[in-house]
Amino acid sequence: MAYKSTSGPIDLPSLFSDLVRCETRLYNALNDRLRERHGIVTSQFEFLSYLRDHPGARVADVAAEFAIGIGATSKSVDRLEKLGWVVRQPNPSDRRSSLLALTDDGLTLVDAAAETFAERLAELLGGMVGDVPGASRMSAVAQVLAELRRALERDQIGMPTG
Repeated sequence: MAYKSTSGPIDLPSLFSDLVRCETRLYNALNDRLRERHGIVTSQFEFLSYLRDHPGARVADVAAEFAIGIGATSKSVDRLEKLGWVVRQPNPSDRRSSLLALTDDGLTLVDAAAETFAERLAELLGGMVGDVPGASRMSAVAQVLAELRRALERDQIGMPTG
């Protein structure tokens, strides 16, 4: 199925496939480097980064950010807690939920891993953004993806049901 644009038809199934395969390969490459250098995987890094940048977040906040179920999010937080990187603190405004915080070890880990993450992304994407024409194209891609994400999130499309 093609969608017509001003510059010609766009094969939407191929676009979808390219987006998904690029995401998977980037995620896996980051996963390998983070595991090798820090003993964590990309999903753990993303959770820890989110908690560093959003102190006092709840499990529901993390689930909404990553568009995953609350149960799966809670289990992931349980694992991070067992590893000593996250603690659950009582929520003074709602006894049914907890506020999440990084431990000192969690903060040290995510800060070190953030350098590795940025370095690996630069290696993987550097050829696309290093030269002026590539940077312009990558900037356009980033803008389109940000707009698509905002629209999907605004309309709550693709949110888990459980």
